[in-house]
Amino acid sequence: MIRRDSLYRRLLTWLLLPLLALGGLMILQAWVEARRTADRAHDRLLEAAILAIAEQVQWLDDRLWLDLPPAALEMLATDAEERVFYALYDAEDNFITGNARLPGDPRDPPPEGDGLLYRDIQRGELPLRQGVGRVRLEDWRRGERFEVRVAHSREGRERLAGELLRSSLAYILGMAALAVTILLLAIRAALAPLTRLRRAIQARDPRTLAPLELPLPRELAELRETLNELLARMRRVRANQERFIGDASHQLRTPLAGLTARAELALRQEDPARWREALEAIRASGNRISRLAVQLLSLTRLNNPEYHPERVRLDLVPLAREAVRHHWTGCHREGIDLGVETPETAVMISGIDWQLEEALGNLIDNARRYGARRITLRVHASPPTLEVEDDGPGIPAAQRRLMLRPFHRGGDGGGDGSGLGLAIVDGIARSHQARLFLEDGVAGRGLRIGLRFPGDTP
Repeated sequence: MIRRDSLYRRLLTWLLLPLLALGGLMILQAWVEARRTADRAHDRLLEAAILAIAEQVQWLDDRLWLDLPPAALEMLATDAEERVFYALYDAEDNFITGNARLPGDPRDPPPEGDGLLYRDIQRGELPLRQGVGRVRLEDWRRGERFEVRVAHSREGRERLAGELLRSSLAYILGMAALAVTILLLAIRAALAPLTRLRRAIQARDPRTLAPLELPLPRELAELRETLNELLARMRRVRANQERFIGDASHQLRTPLAGLTARAELALRQEDPARWREALEAIRASGNRISRLAVQLLSLTRLNNPEYHPERVRLDLVPLAREAVRHHWTGCHREGIDLGVETPETAVMISGIDWQLEEALGNLIDNARRYGARRITLRVHASPPTLEVEDDGPGIPAAQRRLMLRPFHRGGDGGGDGSGLGLAIVDGIARSHQARLFLEDGVAGRGLRIGLRFPGDTP
């Protein structure tokens, strides 16, 4: 089963992807900020513990002495039950007292003056956060320097960071849900005009080609105007088809009515000679009807936009000679001089042989039917050209374009043609991207008509 693409799904995907990426960045930033905030809060507890311990350091019996109250370390103990370590070192980095030996300030040399250092250390497999305070003994008799080192495990920090992250996540997820809801509503609202357009097209009577009239945004208004232009072209095509059908019906009705009248008249006669005369007339009418039907079929195929026969590489010279051979007998019987003039070399084009044969046949037949006594078919090499020249009455320049319309037979309607020959030739010329020309014959007498193919035709 083929999965159909969806504009709604495509818009939703391309809008949700940046939102998801932004949400991921916000969660990462919230996690980093939660850890940083937790570190700052617990570092303040380390600082308070260092200062509380430093206040208890005294100088007794020529040495540093510490009497640590339990409250100094209890301030570091939270509900997470961290492990707390402390140590007192003198200025020569000698361990004085404490519940663990802790590393000192790694900077060499250590900075002058009092100050605090915070860093992460590892005690065995236990990660710790350590604070180192360089303090001077506040005694009026001595100004001895010492270091108070305090460290605790990270359970409380991780717990506080998790709580901060959860509170941030609740806010981020709430904002994300609101943004997705607004996004869904916005996409549906943006696609609502497209839905209205689809429903308007679905609700239309398939027989009507009236333009669409409904208010739409600018982008869809352009689509609506394009559809209206297509409908206008379809109206013109349908009008032409209806006119063509009407003309074809009229053209067929007249010879069929004559055929019926001849048959009825022959049935009233007793003389076999009159029967033969009627049969000859019926045969001639049948030939005209057959030719008209063939021309109607050719014109219909040429006007079909879905009909695309494959072109082949062909030579115009044998094509023209074959057309003359095919029509020579009929023209000779009527006393018409039919000839051909071709170059010695091949004239190659990309085309459809049966269409060009039909075009030449229609041009020769038109010239024969409308009074020509001399017909010459020519092939030119540069540019490739097929033309037919006759010495008949010709066509006035003002009417030449009108003669390309189906069923148009000139002002006097002379001849026994159907008015489809030049329309078929024009359709064949357009299908070959050739230019159809109608010009005066030699010395301004007769008509020269042909197809001039593109000069770069292979």
